[in-house]
Amino acid sequence: MKQTRSHHPAMLKMCAAISFALVATTTGAAEQNFIVETDRVIVKYKDSAPDSKKAAKAALKADRKAKLDRAGQEFGMLVSESHSIATGAHVFKLNGRKHLKEVEKLAAEMMARDPDIEYAEPDRIMTHMATANDPYYAQQWHYTDATGGLRLPTAWDKSTGLGVVVAVIDTGYRPHADLSGQHLPGYDFISSATIGNDGNGRDNDPSDPGDRVAAGECYAGSPARNSSWHGTHVAGTVAARTNNSLGVAGVAYNAKMVPVRVLGKCGGYTSDIADAITWSSGGAVNNVPANANPAKVLNLSLGGSGACDVTTQTAINGARSRGAVVVVAAGNANTDVSNASPANCSGVIAVAATGKTGGRASYSNFGTLIDVAAPGGDGSYSVISTLNAGTSSPGADNYAGYQGTSMATPHVAGVAALMFAAKPTLTPDQVESMLKSTARAFPATCSGCGTGIVDATAAVNAAIGGGTTSTGPTMNEVESNNSSGTANLVSTSATTLNGVLSSSTDTDYFRVNLPAGKTLSAVMTPNLSSDYDLYVYSGSGMLLSRSQNGTGAVESVSSANTGTTTVTRYVRVVYYSGGADATSGKYTLKLSW
Repeated sequence: MKQTRSHHPAMLKMCAAISFALVATTTGAAEQNFIVETDRVIVKYKDSAPDSKKAAKAALKADRKAKLDRAGQEFGMLVSESHSIATGAHVFKLNGRKHLKEVEKLAAEMMARDPDIEYAEPDRIMTHMATANDPYYAQQWHYTDATGGLRLPTAWDKSTGLGVVVAVIDTGYRPHADLSGQHLPGYDFISSATIGNDGNGRDNDPSDPGDRVAAGECYAGSPARNSSWHGTHVAGTVAARTNNSLGVAGVAYNAKMVPVRVLGKCGGYTSDIADAITWSSGGAVNNVPANANPAKVLNLSLGGSGACDVTTQTAINGARSRGAVVVVAAGNANTDVSNASPANCSGVIAVAATGKTGGRASYSNFGTLIDVAAPGGDGSYSVISTLNAGTSSPGADNYAGYQGTSMATPHVAGVAALMFAAKPTLTPDQVESMLKSTARAFPATCSGCGTGIVDATAAVNAAIGGGTTSTGPTMNEVESNNSSGTANLVSTSATTLNGVLSSSTDTDYFRVNLPAGKTLSAVMTPNLSSDYDLYVYSGSGMLLSRSQNGTGAVESVSSANTGTTTVTRYVRVVYYSGGADATSGKYTLKLSW
């Protein structure tokens, strides 16, 4: 992390500007969920024309049917003729419903065995756009509202988070009927028995005993506070069971969660949190059993003041190197996030909070280090999720509305899980870039809130096509381009630039005239021995976004033009360390919009 260090002992407080509102009991109309099974497959032969009875009959020749049968035998499926359809394709029935992925494999085998097949695919069962039947779903405006919501339901038609593990690094968990079966084995990393409030230090029990404190217990003048059950609330937003006719829906409801306890009475220590980040992502921690379920997404709805410390940054770097995305709450002090850690650490996705209007929530931190925003609640609208009714020790299951960047963050973590489920090979940089480039424009004032409000459907769509990049021209940087006034003009999207930082004081500027409604994406790849940073500025020179990863790491920034006219954007490459001459100072920069 390239900034002034804090030398003060860092004890992080929960990042939850909590407005507590119990949810009134309601009854929701049951809707069918998207069905991921089918008992039929569609096969189209190359010589079958639409509405062609002759071609349809020809497609059913014995040798063709025999190839289909042999393909079915490979997967233990019986394939029987059903009927043809107007496109000229044939529908074949299977011996019972199979998961779509199994039928996709069958279809691929059919095509491999018979070159006369134009295409084969599952005959998917469609329903209304995936709408949860959970009773409180109608009150989860933060998923569905056209203005301030996540635009989540249509994302569920393409991904539900299946196969992805999310670590909820928080206060631990309470057993809750709406979280039943969603948790994998976790760990309690709180090393202080006093903070842990469970009579011991670290152990393999991450359950939350409560974090109630008396007045003055945390510091002089600190207020009394009932148990928050904060981790349970966050977990419900990430992956509460959905379409179970109970409670609320989760963003990535087929994902699994690893509960990792780091916060107790009065907060939690940076050292414990750093170990939790390492362990959650699959790294080794002394005297702690290995995590059998390393997480692809780490949710940290916590924070404190000050610069990013070396301990936390090192843990984050390690998690990213193992392929994990680290999503962090920006903080609730209504101040610049540059003084809020770990949201100001490099390589994290820092999340600001918006309200139902889509504008910045009154409490949310802001600034150039924010990546994206998500619904966190404001005013009379809160984020509804799973909770516990106990005021001190655990009580009954219940649901409540909280407000805070803590509540915004699991929305983003959940969408990241949806993206990984859709495209498991995504890298942390790709996830961040896609979240930023697909975020929708703010419908209300949200200065310093990143590129926009996370759009779940657009992000999943990007992931499905993700990893693939459009191709464009390649050009060489032209000196002197050491200022915005001499910046190289890039006029074609998907242009790849070959650049050189010839000295430690060299800097390179590139100019893009960004059309209305477009989002500029800049991805810079340095040579392996160098550390270069990436910045994007407005036409007037205002810093809009920056990326400051380590040596050899890819840097990516994005900037959306939410206006109605073309605007100027300057992309700048800056030397930090490493090579700095014609041979060792090379990098590539790709600019797309």
